[in-house]
Amino acid sequence: MGDFCAAIDFGMQRSTWIIMEYRPLKLQPCYKEYLWGGERLKKEYGKSDAPKVTAESWELAAHPDGMSVVAEGDFKGKTLLELGEIDRKGFWGDDCAHGETFPIMVKLIDAAKDLSIQVHPSDVTANKDKGESGKAEMWYIVDCKPQSSIYLGLSKTITESEFLRRSKEGSICEALNKVPVKKGDVFYILPGTIHAIGAGIVIAEIQQNSNTTFRVYDYNRKDVDGNLRPLHLERAAQVMNYEPIIPSECRANGVATFPGFSITEMFSCSYFRAYKADVETEAKLVCDGASFQHLLCVSGEGDIISGEKTYRVRTGESFFMPAAIGEYRVRGKCRILISKVWREER
Repeated sequence: MGDFCAAIDFGMQRSTWIIMEYRPLKLQPCYKEYLWGGERLKKEYGKSDAPKVTAESWELAAHPDGMSVVAEGDFKGKTLLELGEIDRKGFWGDDCAHGETFPIMVKLIDAAKDLSIQVHPSDVTANKDKGESGKAEMWYIVDCKPQSSIYLGLSKTITESEFLRRSKEGSICEALNKVPVKKGDVFYILPGTIHAIGAGIVIAEIQQNSNTTFRVYDYNRKDVDGNLRPLHLERAAQVMNYEPIIPSECRANGVATFPGFSITEMFSCSYFRAYKADVETEAKLVCDGASFQHLLCVSGEGDIISGEKTYRVRTGESFFMPAAIGEYRVRGKCRILISKVWREER
């Protein structure tokens, strides 16, 4: 936990930054109106400017299919890519300074209806020549209705031919694990794992910066023009893991408790680390220069304090914390999800 808590020695800053005042940057998300979306993001999570029916709010995004931008202040309207052009190490951090693209994406998802059964490629199985990219993701269950569930992985070994047959005839769900969920659960979705979010769930998704999805089954639903949504069975079959899995909630890697707050490491992989900060009065945190941090408030409200400036944060709001910002505080009573890039070889 030493990379977060200012009370712990976090070492020397590792970059030489452009001389400027780095501040918390409130983000304006990009909205997606998919047919399975609902009204909760608009009504309950502060997205007053969102369409009435909104499926996804791309809170941290620098992708050709959608960009979040700075919402206010001197950098208002700037994308994450433009911040990187101004000062890549200062804004993105050492661990992101040499990559070609912004590394991760964070979404809020309102599944008013069942999502399609789908699968994502890995970095290895993605066809980069066709613009595909690997997509590992973590789900945090922000809220859910009683008896809500997800599909996660195969419940038994099947062959590729059985997978194709079941997908075409609509019986693929019979071969999947149907997993009940509750508020606060965490799941990691490995590339190649067939999965779907069930109706009635609001999820915070932290993932690789990818929008590559191979749709396997969509309940024969039609789009606004009356057309069946396309499936991607051939590509899905090529990247699928055909071995069964035992789905289980991710267990916290570690919890550190301090006066006024606690930090839980929800998940760590080679692409990102995700934490949950439960603030009762005040949390003292830090960016150590290795990576930016993304803060997503999933309940309550409070203030982010950096230097002598204070920034209000409410449920559903996101802030980008530049890598060079150093120490900061979160004061109030709230739950904040914190994501960052993690380079395992460090």
